[in-house]
Amino acid sequence: MAFLSFLDRSHTVAKPGFSRWMVPPAALCVHLCIGQAYALSVFNLPMTKLIGISQSAPGDWKLTELGWIFSIAMVFLGCSAAVFGRWVEEGGPRKAMFTAGCLWAGGFFLSALGVYTHTLWLIYLGYGVFGGCALGIGYISPVSTLIKWFPDRPGMATGMAIMGFGGGAFIASPLSVWLMSKFHTATHVGVMETFMVMGAIYFCFMMVGAAIVRVPAPGWKPEGYVAPAVSKKLITRNDVYVYDALKTPQFWLIWWVLCLNVTAGIGVLGQASAMSQEMFPGVITPIAAAGLVGLMSLFNMGGRFAWASLSDYIGRRNTYFCFFIIGFVLYITVPYAGGSGNVALFAFCFCIIISMYGGSFSTVPAYLKDMFGVRYVGAIHGMLLTAWSAAGIFGPVLVNYIREYNVTHGVPKAQAYNTTMYIMAGLLVLGLICNFLVKAVDKRYHMKEESDEALASVAAAARA
Repeated sequence: MAFLSFLDRSHTVAKPGFSRWMVPPAALCVHLCIGQAYALSVFNLPMTKLIGISQSAPGDWKLTELGWIFSIAMVFLGCSAAVFGRWVEEGGPRKAMFTAGCLWAGGFFLSALGVYTHTLWLIYLGYGVFGGCALGIGYISPVSTLIKWFPDRPGMATGMAIMGFGGGAFIASPLSVWLMSKFHTATHVGVMETFMVMGAIYFCFMMVGAAIVRVPAPGWKPEGYVAPAVSKKLITRNDVYVYDALKTPQFWLIWWVLCLNVTAGIGVLGQASAMSQEMFPGVITPIAAAGLVGLMSLFNMGGRFAWASLSDYIGRRNTYFCFFIIGFVLYITVPYAGGSGNVALFAFCFCIIISMYGGSFSTVPAYLKDMFGVRYVGAIHGMLLTAWSAAGIFGPVLVNYIREYNVTHGVPKAQAYNTTMYIMAGLLVLGLICNFLVKAVDKRYHMKEESDEALASVAAAARA
């Protein structure tokens, strides 16, 4: 069918004269939408009052139950990115963006049905499974495309591709609160209607991104671009086949580098709204908490571009050293900020932490490109995002269940998160060690010229 052929990779090859600066807006159309995942916490407290409306009632869901929505979405993000990584590479970014848009909107609509019928498993299926698959496919869809468009600045390119994901909550958080207030009645908290409106809005914007995205023609290079001589030990011009990369210790060390750094940040980010209100009761209101989530989102977005761009100059491994060392100091400072009632210090710590959390995501594709080459970086990146899936379970579970244990045993809610902060700091120390152990990939894993030709023949035969 003509419309479906419009999605094919062959129909997205840029014609002469196409500006590569049109591709970042296409990526932002998708990533600003799926970045709403970071604002999901603004729905947590309202969804504990779907029956009681003004306060939780018997039969209402608990925060620990709702926390699994985010965790399931993160699991399916990583799994879908790993499973469909090669499909995204071969099918092209337009087909991937279109698929992600359909899944993302469908996930919101199904979740709205779950809220209406008060059926939690429908929300797990809608936002968690469908939405998680949309996150994974939509997340990786523009990454390798932008690296190919910007070989002169791969860190900056991945920063542009991914910064929208961090900034999505900056829009979604206040929008969600505003919509819930508009739809709030004596019998509804407004969550169902908000889900439906947001699903429709996001679908439209993601379709715009799918329409304007392009891939460079074979052999295209920026005007005047000359590949630099490889003088840095951790940067290679050689490619490693996607499944051979899984056999290297470097892949698994970087996997743990990402997993540990993300675990330390994702649990905090997923419960930022509720956590800030409980650590500063009476000081941080729901509206102020939504503002804090939005501010953190802004730092998440800015950090993705700033840290990834910085990595082009100081190197990827050194950038991660910054994440782990600075992050350790900030995490152990958070309990002091909460105990002293210093909201400004608390907000400062979390904003910088989240900037590095976002920076770790935008820097890692360039890290993989340096280690394994550019040819299969998109598929390898998809495999690596299983680390995000694992962190999506570890982080929220640590935050939610340690908090519940502490509260159950008489610890005031304002201090219930202190233990978790120290554990997160310890995880960063482990990540620092893993990052230190990363070395150049052994030459035996590099693809040979004849292997390249053989793979190209197999791919051509498969397409035929």
